[in-house]
Amino acid sequence: MDKNNIKKQNVYVSEEEKTLHWEEVQVSFKKNFGSEIYTSWLQKISLIKEYNDYLILGVPTRFFRDWIVSRYLDKILEQVKSFKRSLNRIEFKISEENRGKTDLIKIDELNKVAEIKDSILNYNRLNPNLNFDNFIQGKSNDIALSYAKKVSENVSRYNPLYICGGVGLGKTHLLNAIGLELQSENNVMFISAERFMYHFIKSIKKNDMVNFKDFFRKSSVFIIDDIQFIRGKESLQEEFFHTFNSLMDKGSQIIISADRTPMKLDRVQERIKSRLAGGLVVDIDIPDFELKLNIIKKKILEIESQFKENINLSDEVVNYIANESKTNVRELIGILNRVIAFSRVHNKILNVNDCKNILKDLFNQAKVITVDKIQNVVSNYFNIPLSDMLSQRRSRPLARPRQIAMFLAKKMTTRSLPEIGRRFANRDHTTVIHAVKTIVRLSEQDDEMKKNVNQIKSLLLEQ
Repeated sequence: MDKNNIKKQNVYVSEEEKTLHWEEVQVSFKKNFGSEIYTSWLQKISLIKEYNDYLILGVPTRFFRDWIVSRYLDKILEQVKSFKRSLNRIEFKISEENRGKTDLIKIDELNKVAEIKDSILNYNRLNPNLNFDNFIQGKSNDIALSYAKKVSENVSRYNPLYICGGVGLGKTHLLNAIGLELQSENNVMFISAERFMYHFIKSIKKNDMVNFKDFFRKSSVFIIDDIQFIRGKESLQEEFFHTFNSLMDKGSQIIISADRTPMKLDRVQERIKSRLAGGLVVDIDIPDFELKLNIIKKKILEIESQFKENINLSDEVVNYIANESKTNVRELIGILNRVIAFSRVHNKILNVNDCKNILKDLFNQAKVITVDKIQNVVSNYFNIPLSDMLSQRRSRPLARPRQIAMFLAKKMTTRSLPEIGRRFANRDHTTVIHAVKTIVRLSEQDDEMKKNVNQIKSLLLEQ
């Protein structure tokens, strides 16, 4: 497309509208994504062209582009929108100016796992510390734990076993525990979907797909973590599909984890979703107060045993930490470690006010949740186009997600009812009120609705 045509279809940035300063955006990337991700990936993104409603960004290679799009695109768009709200899409282009240099950047260099030392065997290691004995049971995970134990006792009874839930809720722990129980009498393969992809790429480059297929398909127990990583990767999905079928045909047990149910895996082949859903699907929910208390108490005992010292935290402090931690187990343990470290360094028995000061950056600095973010997360969760959710169509597959998004906008933002209505294609505030009442009523009557709402809340708080 020539420049004249581009001008007709896109309005260039006016002098009055804020123009992006890419250096500031990069600083934001580093802060919000972390130094490791920023240095490895985001630092290499350049700004090629800016229009009122979208950006053209330069990246070194096609592989680089595909990786960023599959893992970070939504968050990147969210970040740039914080600098310029009119932006609604991003296009990536293989940068010509860097092509000569970046042709030297091999997949091996972008991903250290392609080195010889990082063989498949190195990543097929079960962690002896992640076993059933130290998995703390509660209402949010008792069903998943029960079936995980049954699979470890009777291979192929539930096949595949699919465990889903948000980040940091114990999915990997359960998968590892199953592997530990079965490894003495079975050929157990335990690997993340990300590592599976790394070795898939490595085998293609080395023209060694025969050995790759043989290695994975000879497993009698195949455990793969975070299967959502294959989203949007067609060649990887093709290989996973055939590996899955081969293992099922010979009676191997397959155990899988993901951050959502099979049918909500967007950009995944329907035949794969169908096979995943054909087994036993169980989920892990956000821990309740009682479970968080038990986790904290057990963690304190572990630390006391490890360091041979007493951890003096009052019941009031423990209750405060359990009550204020709203997301996942991983965050909860991180908070506890911070409190304990402060107590040690200052040799002080802490009270609740001390904890409030120590944790104020976590508990008092609320995450910025916008109506835009809620709309995007809900549409992704239900795998429906955002434009359809915001349309005037009233079919239930669209109406329910729309009502959930309105409900969350009322509960998790400071926007007024009329403001929320306007953000949903200029709907009246009474529509928002009706949506809120409907979701409250359905959450009380329907466990599935309650679970969906809680999972979406978790996703919003994690971002």
